[in-house]
Amino acid sequence: MIRIFLVDDHELVRRGVADMLEVEDDLTIVGEAGSIAQALARLDAVTADVAILDVRLPDGSGIDLCRQIRSKHPELRCLMLTAYDDDEATMSAVMAGAAGYVLKDVRGPDLARDVRQVAAGRRLLHAAAVRKLESSLSQPESADPRFGSLGLRERQILALIGQGMTNRQIGEQLGLAEKTVKNYVSSLLEKLGLERRTQAAVFEAQHRLDKRG
Repeated sequence: MIRIFLVDDHELVRRGVADMLEVEDDLTIVGEAGSIAQALARLDAVTADVAILDVRLPDGSGIDLCRQIRSKHPELRCLMLTAYDDDEATMSAVMAGAAGYVLKDVRGPDLARDVRQVAAGRRLLHAAAVRKLESSLSQPESADPRFGSLGLRERQILALIGQGMTNRQIGEQLGLAEKTVKNYVSSLLEKLGLERRTQAAVFEAQHRLDKRG
């Protein structure tokens, strides 16, 4: 049985999604919320496999909620529900750690199929947009060869270190556990031949200057 948690501020939308999914023998709704605050509180009290999140919520973005869920419940897969089908939506979902997104006009059988795929560990993101994002993040764009030794996630974390974020804040931003971020930081420091994150912040600032220059 796949356990689903719904987050949408419109009760009629939640009811409609629930009705579409609960006709399936292998899907069940274990909880609902109409805001980020409600979702975070109620998710601690249930066990869910997939969270279906509206992108627009009254107290923030579903993308931000996805980041927080992935930080607190890394085993929980997030499926974004949006009215827009564009590269920007996909890129935001990728950065937040979402497993995919579906349009609000999706048919019941298609939504059930997407939930099953996400629960099985697959990603439902537009491949072209994902490649575009990964390409933009993987370009060395630096005269320092050490930068080229960093992996995609290490470059993301380095950029956030440059913004003064702590490991916990980086984890919330990228949907990673704080311990995972710490491991990435140790790895990137070793690759850069640095000892402290303050040195990494200086390195990142110099990298940005190189790009501009």
